[in-house]
Amino acid sequence: MNHPFLSICNIGKTYYKNKTPLKEALKGATFDIHRGEVVGLLGVNGAGKTTLSSIIATLHPPTTGDILWEGRSVYSCLFNYRRQIGFCPQHPNIDRTLTMQANLLFAGRYYGLSKEKAEERKEQLIERFDLKSSAASEAQHLSGGQRQRFLIARSLMHEPALLILDEPTVGLDPHIRRETWNILSELKKIRISVLLTTHYLDEAELLSDRICLIHEGTIRTIDTPDNLKTRHRKSNLEEVFLKFVDDPEAEIFNSGTSTSPFEE
Repeated sequence: MNHPFLSICNIGKTYYKNKTPLKEALKGATFDIHRGEVVGLLGVNGAGKTTLSSIIATLHPPTTGDILWEGRSVYSCLFNYRRQIGFCPQHPNIDRTLTMQANLLFAGRYYGLSKEKAEERKEQLIERFDLKSSAASEAQHLSGGQRQRFLIARSLMHEPALLILDEPTVGLDPHIRRETWNILSELKKIRISVLLTTHYLDEAELLSDRICLIHEGTIRTIDTPDNLKTRHRKSNLEEVFLKFVDDPEAEIFNSGTSTSPFEE
């Protein structure tokens, strides 16, 4: 039996203070990610996108549920699973005392690459992401576009199979956004799976094989952009999105109803 690359199974997350529940951030999130697939995680601010992506990256534990990596709980093989994950956070977490190339080398060594392999990967990624002019610079001297390219390059140092991008184009000008889109298209060609959290509708529709709409901690629907527009009789993804935000009676996702074009 072939398993999806990753299965998110009934993930719930409740935040507590002094053992008193404050907020139920996620409510039974369930969906699959297949190899080479770009899944766009779409929702308004506070919908649960960052919480879910950070749980998938194992930065935070879920309150309930499990994540299966090729059919096996990631919590039974955490070290090996984390080597398969690249995480690009919304807010840059760059060591400002190191140059960009030193930051890349540090990331490679952190993931267990030999000194020689880390050096090789650093040079490959500096070339691929056009970072030669800024490789010897510190973070405070980079433009927004250079910083974003660096963050994606760093998350790819250990050649992960899944890249998690949390709002990668927030605050970037249109030209730099387009550059980032081109990078994601290249990743898709080499069969890296991508979980893309965003609230930009055009970005999600252009880049995603499937769209996962989340609202108030609940996955409301998941399907290809074309299927969503057809099924809900809307001309664009923005109209579909607004329907689910404005209509509390809109469908709640059934994990058995969505077919990924990447299913084997």
